[in-house]
Amino acid sequence: MADQQEEEDLRMALRMSMQNSPPEPKRSKPREAANLATTTPEESRRLQRELMAAAAEKRMLATAKSVPASGSPVKSDSGGDIGTKEMEIKAKEVKLGNELSEKEAYQLFFMVFGSGVSKDILAQWSNQGIRFSPDPETSMILVQHEGGPCGVLAAIQAFVLKHLLFCRDDLVKAAQSTPQNSTPRRLSKNQYVASNNFAAFTENAKARALVKSMGEILFLCGNNKRAVIPTLSSIGDGVEESEDSLTDVIIAQALEGLSIESASDLHKVLRVETYTTPASAYKRLEAIIPVFQSRMGALLFLISALLSRGLDCVQADRDDPSLPLVTAPFGHASQEIVNLLLCGQAVPNVFDGRMDLGGGMFLKGVSTNVEVGFLTLLESLNFCKVGQNLKCPKWPIWVVGSESHYTVLFALDTAVQDENELEERESQIRKAFDAQDQSGGGGFISVEGFHQVLRETNIRLPSEKLDSLCGSGFIVWSEFWQVILDLDKSLGGLKDSTGQMGQKIFDLYHFNGIAKSDLNGSQFSSRGETPMQRPRLTKLRVSVPPRWTPEEFMADVAVLPSGSAGTQPTGKDTEVAKPEPSQHAPLVDCIRTRWPRAVCNWVGDPPSIV
Repeated sequence: MADQQEEEDLRMALRMSMQNSPPEPKRSKPREAANLATTTPEESRRLQRELMAAAAEKRMLATAKSVPASGSPVKSDSGGDIGTKEMEIKAKEVKLGNELSEKEAYQLFFMVFGSGVSKDILAQWSNQGIRFSPDPETSMILVQHEGGPCGVLAAIQAFVLKHLLFCRDDLVKAAQSTPQNSTPRRLSKNQYVASNNFAAFTENAKARALVKSMGEILFLCGNNKRAVIPTLSSIGDGVEESEDSLTDVIIAQALEGLSIESASDLHKVLRVETYTTPASAYKRLEAIIPVFQSRMGALLFLISALLSRGLDCVQADRDDPSLPLVTAPFGHASQEIVNLLLCGQAVPNVFDGRMDLGGGMFLKGVSTNVEVGFLTLLESLNFCKVGQNLKCPKWPIWVVGSESHYTVLFALDTAVQDENELEERESQIRKAFDAQDQSGGGGFISVEGFHQVLRETNIRLPSEKLDSLCGSGFIVWSEFWQVILDLDKSLGGLKDSTGQMGQKIFDLYHFNGIAKSDLNGSQFSSRGETPMQRPRLTKLRVSVPPRWTPEEFMADVAVLPSGSAGTQPTGKDTEVAKPEPSQHAPLVDCIRTRWPRAVCNWVGDPPSIV
């Protein structure tokens, strides 16, 4: 009872510190009432810290009195045993956190921003919270208002999608009830397809997904051993003790006039705590999530990831530690930041493993499989090559990089990453045929070798087809291939009753978190006069033709020996579905780095990756 009275006194004191009038039994006025305060911002922050410290001291004294001098466990009100160690942990958790040393603060600041950072870049990174869009149709998108921190937001967004779409509590329980050896790394289409009703996610579901995503990323950076979570000394633990209706007011007052323009500023305001279990980290993140939603949120989360990894480890990950992680002149997140959040290491490259340059020098890439992946426009421009670790993640979700921005691409069907069944079959048949080719790659085999191929690949040709192919005494690959394309799958061929002939068709969705004018159809305002300012969500229909497109088929024919020119097929009997005319945007070039020859279509404005 005393504890409840203490909490109520604390809330009343908080209200009195923020407004001149006496506290009301129930707050029903708009938050603008906070502007009536007559105290200065500095006095409010000082009074708030004093109140928090007094409350914390009372709780710790009460805790100390409840523990016998012998340190033996005592009974809690609920009947459970609480030992001295647990009491010490609870006492520690009400502290504001530990200061970074001046050396650590300077190392952190210059690692992130360098020595010549502009005020505009600092402002970009000090005015971006981690918040969901208020628009119902894009309510699962984290909104970006400032340029620069998009790399941080896109990485968090990718993990949020993972937890909302594929790792909900009910799905996790179902997965845990199945034997481990029966659960492949990539789920098949029959196992799970997520819902496309994005507006159905509740605020609580999104909040839980955000907390889980942030915690997962931090433990990934901390090698699954720790997560370092910072807060600001001007905010302290007031947000944990306040009512929901007061949280934004407390944070807004605490951040009023606060700027981080130097390592000294960072040293003065930053406080950190280390958590060694996911449960404790999730609890802390949940308690201070309003701080990450504030204008300092993106910067604080980047600091969390760097400290969880360890500043010396971050520098060791990099190829050139002298360069700042936030790139000039526009303040964009570097590839090192994105890689740190996706794979737990601040490596600068996107290829797999390491590239040996000789002489003991090498470049560092991504060395492990990842939960969510990465695609980039730069690969389509031949500036880099994304490795399979990032290109084929566990879940069909990718951060997409352009020259100046990061967005997110994802699918609801986990089967989009499965290999094309007919292409696998084609590879199997071609391998068996080549094994019997004694011509040095000429593309033809003997009748005896041909019968061996049919046995190995379980192909059952009708007698008239068999006689036609063997009539000349040798079998040419191009003729055999045409027969296979026209042979039903039940007989070992590739003829598809759907008429797709190996063509893969699926949907992708693209998020661009920057709030822009959206002109698509129903997205006008109620009067249809002014477009809404909101993030962009685009659905793409993707069709991926098989490897044997007509152009490639004719290319194969062109390399046949001149003696077989008269037997080249015309292709009239070959059922190859022609793709629909493709719409084009830079995002399509990114998609084609993952699915070559992909044909993409959408409704409305083209998807934007800038």
